[in-house]
Amino acid sequence: MESKNQNFDTIPKLLQHRGLEYGHRQIAMRKKDYGIWNEYTWQDVYGHVRNIAHGLLSLGFEKGDKITIIGDNDPEWFWAEWAAQSLGGTAVGVYIDCIPSEVKYYIEHSDSTFVFARDQEQVDKILEIYDQLPQLKKVIYWDPRGLWFYDTSKAIDIKVLEDLGQKYAKDHPDLFEKFLSQGKEDDIAVFCYTSGTTGLPKGAMLSHRNLFYAVEVLEQYNPFLPMENYLSYISPAWLTEQILGLCGGVSIPLVLHFPEKPETLQVDIRDIAPHIIFYGARLWESLASTIQVKITDSTPLKVFFYNLALKVSYKRLEAKEKGKKIGFLLEALHRLSDSIVFRPLRDRIGFTKNKVGYPAGAAISPDMMRLFHAIGINTKNLYGTTEASLISLHKDDDVRYETIGVPFEGCEVKISKEGEILVKSDGIFVGYYKSPEATAKVLKDGYYYTGDAGLFDKEHLVYLDRLDEMIELSDGKKFSPQYTEIRLRFSPYIKDVMVFGGEDKPFVSAILNIDYDNVGKWAERKKMTYTTYIDLSQKKEVRELLKGIIEKVNSVLPEYARIKAFVSLHKEFDADEAELTRTRKLKRKPIEERYKDILTGIYQKRESIKVESQVAYRDGRVGMVRTEVIVNYLNE
Repeated sequence: MESKNQNFDTIPKLLQHRGLEYGHRQIAMRKKDYGIWNEYTWQDVYGHVRNIAHGLLSLGFEKGDKITIIGDNDPEWFWAEWAAQSLGGTAVGVYIDCIPSEVKYYIEHSDSTFVFARDQEQVDKILEIYDQLPQLKKVIYWDPRGLWFYDTSKAIDIKVLEDLGQKYAKDHPDLFEKFLSQGKEDDIAVFCYTSGTTGLPKGAMLSHRNLFYAVEVLEQYNPFLPMENYLSYISPAWLTEQILGLCGGVSIPLVLHFPEKPETLQVDIRDIAPHIIFYGARLWESLASTIQVKITDSTPLKVFFYNLALKVSYKRLEAKEKGKKIGFLLEALHRLSDSIVFRPLRDRIGFTKNKVGYPAGAAISPDMMRLFHAIGINTKNLYGTTEASLISLHKDDDVRYETIGVPFEGCEVKISKEGEILVKSDGIFVGYYKSPEATAKVLKDGYYYTGDAGLFDKEHLVYLDRLDEMIELSDGKKFSPQYTEIRLRFSPYIKDVMVFGGEDKPFVSAILNIDYDNVGKWAERKKMTYTTYIDLSQKKEVRELLKGIIEKVNSVLPEYARIKAFVSLHKEFDADEAELTRTRKLKRKPIEERYKDILTGIYQKRESIKVESQVAYRDGRVGMVRTEVIVNYLNE
């Protein structure tokens, strides 16, 4: 595929061009702080990147060095990454909720020589392990609150770094441009670490060529316009944000918007009115839950009109899916219901200008896709991996809710005899850092072996599950637990769920977490009294609510894959207890091991099970939870 940015083979080179092209005439970034939107022009951004790069050089940064960045989505994260790449370096993103031991692993494994950290919380994590990292030269922070009296031999403010850079530039006026000109498209731009669901995370090496490719294939099905508003919310430690935020923001180019903090997202997004949104699949699920709960909590009249409008919209969608002509009356009713009901709803959640919304990390369920399309939000499933970048996406005129879209032009996809999805494209990663054996296992004959099970439905790709997580039952039939889990999480009352089965298990079961806030509101409407999460999770009325949800999902599953028993867990799955990855993917083996007593009780058909769980807190404390959970059996 011929690149539209063929004259600029690295992201920083293109950034330099944007700075010259737009100067101070166009806004490149907007960041909200203390309720005020701060704006940065393209020339501002390029200036910050140049200063930071010079500052790094003054502290001993060398071509090929790596920097680790840990923090929220902020302009400073982007500037630091682009600065390192300008000097022939590589960025390594770390999730903000990682604990010190995890941060140490990323810094140590990547051989990072510098760390950029957002605030005191993140700096403290690094200082705790600083002496164990002899290669580390300096920690640079960009939110100085609480850090004024810290040891500057280890940690400095990014503003101080920029001041150092300006002084260094005076003595080395052409050095930055020299480094910039030496950059090549095959230089490693970023390490994106795998989620670590089955072992230690691996550092996938992505080149500038890989990232440019991903942006260009995305534009095949979604032509973006320069200076459209983009919501930067997904962590840049995730490849998704690397593609559309850090690369696409410069390549397209877009206006990047950074919310003040996660807690203010719903307020900030109304100010932004983004044209393009990338949410994690879990955030889309949360948004769907919020919409459903808000409607339920509305007045009876509003609930009536919403349900009536939804019925009209669903009928119109059904006609489109079947290729039927939409009659004049149905279209008129749809336009009326959209004007009266759905447009105000989209305005409340900040989707007034939205052209497209993508899920990251996993597809969203067919039920959820239908809901969003019914209320006028153009969500599209897309499929990709850290190692293979983007693979498939729904076309505007061909959205099929049960699939993950159509492979991009220039991306060859085939299904192996074992049912594994194999991919060949220019988006394939360079390899795993310091892991040639692991690289050789997944790169064979030019194809990347995804480890995902899938199939083709005509030209559409269908994702089933991770190949090694497909469950084979005692009768030899296979099913995807993830498919069932996604459909169950469509309910606003279920936060997380893991489905179990296998040759040693006579039927399918599930352990789930209630959504405490939403179930709590439901309980209040029912005038139920409760005290704690544990108490609420075991209430008979709540268990009946969950039973009804499961039975509804069971109705669309084959008999052999239906859930026959479940437990509403006394606690939520927790990343700090190694039950979830930092992107909230289930760690199946640790969960199954941790709750083996509950599973044993389910398959022994006991009525209740006494549990004693160790809980690890962020501050290092360990507590014990002792209670009893009830096993719920569904009619067979």
